[in-house]
Amino acid sequence: MELGTIDDDELDILLNDLLEVYGYDFTDYSRASLKRRVNRLLQIDKFPSFAEFRYKVRASPEYLKRFVEEITVNVTEMFRDPFFYKVLRLEILPVLSTYPLIRIWHAGCSTGEEVYSMAIMLQEANLLQKSLLYATDLNPDVIKKAMAGIFPLSQMKQYSENYILSGGIRDFSSYYSAKYNHVKFNEDLRAKVIFATHNLVSDRSFNEFQLILCRNVLIYFDHNLQQKVFTLFDQSLEPLGFLALGNKETLRFSSLSSKYNQVGKEKIWRKVA
Repeated sequence: MELGTIDDDELDILLNDLLEVYGYDFTDYSRASLKRRVNRLLQIDKFPSFAEFRYKVRASPEYLKRFVEEITVNVTEMFRDPFFYKVLRLEILPVLSTYPLIRIWHAGCSTGEEVYSMAIMLQEANLLQKSLLYATDLNPDVIKKAMAGIFPLSQMKQYSENYILSGGIRDFSSYYSAKYNHVKFNEDLRAKVIFATHNLVSDRSFNEFQLILCRNVLIYFDHNLQQKVFTLFDQSLEPLGFLALGNKETLRFSSLSSKYNQVGKEKIWRKVA
């Protein structure tokens, strides 16, 4: 084997190992994306052979953490796609405000930036106190980061601009305290958030929600796995609830598409009944 490359048969062996030893099922993830990321890890960590790489993944739970962190994609930011958040703010939150208890699920929440964005919007709409936000991810390490609510100070300028474009009218810096090169978001924002690990591939529905957000996660799944996740979301969503996806994702070609209507031009769908 050439250093830093893995063929399809070896990838199959590795995926079977992950399922057999740890219960992680990556078999229906996009093959091209998986292969590219595994090859990148082989190059970075300089494994001389596939056999040694495989042994390390199977034998070391600590290295497994690194593997999962590299293979799962954790690219996010606060108020990402500001006009999507503007639609949430102006069109979706007024509907949710009619419920006595608002339950929102951020599936594949990564390090939590979008969860804190939602908490800020709910607070500004005077809805946070009657809301429960469930933030889940496959990767336990990113869940720990999300729980901490600590982010680089260098990112706040971009986040503040996103916030303003989303319709925010307050001083964004009022939501966090800065210390050295990092900021910590206010405790009242995370007081209504429940962080937990959850595997979209193998775990079941755990509640009924009025809004589910899963943005820029499904693009890494193949069609069959996307359909499986859509079914999970459908089982987890109340009648007339909302499902929000990333800007390159769609419910349109799913077998469930007839049960949902798209809200405007954003990738938000409402369950018909």
